[in-house]
Amino acid sequence: MEAENKSGMDRKYKVLVVDDATFMTKAISDLLESDPEIEVIGVARNGAEGLRKIKELHPDVITLDIDMPVMDGLQAIRHIMIESPVPIVVLSSLFSDGSITFEALRLGVVDFVAKPSGAISSDIHVAKQQIVGRIKLATAVNFQNIRRVRVKKHRQSSSDKENASFSSLLVIGTSLTGPNSFIRLMTRLEADLSAAAVIMLEISPKIIHSFVERFNEFTSWKIAVAEHGKILQRGVCYIQSNLLSLTIEFNDYGDPCFKTGTPTDKPLDTLFLSAAEIFAEKTVGILLTGYGDDGSEGFAAIQAKGGTTIVQSVESCIYPNLAAMAIQRKLVDIVAEEDKLAEAISSVVKK
Repeated sequence: MEAENKSGMDRKYKVLVVDDATFMTKAISDLLESDPEIEVIGVARNGAEGLRKIKELHPDVITLDIDMPVMDGLQAIRHIMIESPVPIVVLSSLFSDGSITFEALRLGVVDFVAKPSGAISSDIHVAKQQIVGRIKLATAVNFQNIRRVRVKKHRQSSSDKENASFSSLLVIGTSLTGPNSFIRLMTRLEADLSAAAVIMLEISPKIIHSFVERFNEFTSWKIAVAEHGKILQRGVCYIQSNLLSLTIEFNDYGDPCFKTGTPTDKPLDTLFLSAAEIFAEKTVGILLTGYGDDGSEGFAAIQAKGGTTIVQSVESCIYPNLAAMAIQRKLVDIVAEEDKLAEAISSVVKK
């Protein structure tokens, strides 16, 4: 989805590239400036230098490496978001470390993209479309709604609730900028609800297991990967990448379980439609921040089966399209500010 140039067609997106490797700053700069709408206004070799140049050059967005001397990427994100807030797209070879990705997204980066490795002439140009697209989307976010999620260690209950039946299934959808909102939601949502939860995130399947392992330290819900054949259990929130398709069906013993498949253009609709078929009026559909129009068709199916649909308010979204589209189509039962979503969900489940 193209981001609108906020200041007119002649204005370019101003980007600061922060990376300690000279060859990489040149490669990234050349890649970005091959797009006529992007101008690289500077480079920095570490987080401390990047912070100084943000204050000096006022970029629209920065690309940020994680593994750097003096001040690494995670330290830089903390300082930038407090001292000189600007949309951040992490471009790092540490993309495969889900715990680092979790931390960066928790702190408020717009996106975490794999840095191409190996031969620059071939590798980095394969990723051109994704990187350029993310830069443009990052400039269009409602940046005032981006903030770090404050977390604390949780000890999850060792009770038998996972084996108990549940009265509601929460199916949650989001896309770009969604992980930050989702992390905040699950650290606030009551864990003793008679419910299971499933979310599709814009996240690489390669890092989802380590992302989940890290996330489990900070929520009283159990976080798990939605894997093929896994039976849904109460008190568990299952995560899957929207780069795959995910549906819910009954196994041979009559238990609801997951089925994963090949990518689809509408992963949220695919999940929501299957949930409505299996859980009917027990289904609670939830759309968080994100771009595109996915999820609206699934919302219609959930309502048709007597379930409930909830969206994050457009005003509190980082990127409002998912919520706005569902509201525009009159497919929403409850609209809630981000800090009221957990309360709204709990009130529906407890009815």
